[in-house]
Amino acid sequence: MKRTREQVIWDFVQSWLRKAEGDLRASEHLLTLKQEDYFASAFHAHQAAEKFLKAFLVRHQIPFRKTHDIQQILQLASRVDLSIKEELAPAATLTPFGVEFRYPGEEIADIETARQALEQSKIVQSSIVKRLQEYLAQGRPSKPARR
Repeated sequence: MKRTREQVIWDFVQSWLRKAEGDLRASEHLLTLKQEDYFASAFHAHQAAEKFLKAFLVRHQIPFRKTHDIQQILQLASRVDLSIKEELAPAATLTPFGVEFRYPGEEIADIETARQALEQSKIVQSSIVKRLQEYLAQGRPSKPARR
């Protein structure tokens, strides 16, 4: 069954949001485990924020390159909503968890760092879901009637 362009967009936005929610849950769960390095929790917090923001970009059909740079994604999102870049600017602190912290080195994330990362991710979640609320409330677009 062929989907309309609007249905494809809707389905893709939903997929990004589901993936983001999964990363958020993973980050929360990993914080409950006793560890020396809470990198994995901070990494998933970054991933969740990135995916929430990309859901917003998809909703507004703003093309984006493959990137983990939250600042860059916010810059793109500001094309539609000027306030988003300033409101979510602190989330740019998550970028190192998606990039530098991914590989072995001297950097570790203590539990407080991971908690702060999770909190920033939840702020992004709240902001993006609020901005998408009206769109999401309309439900999946139905197919146009056949002529």
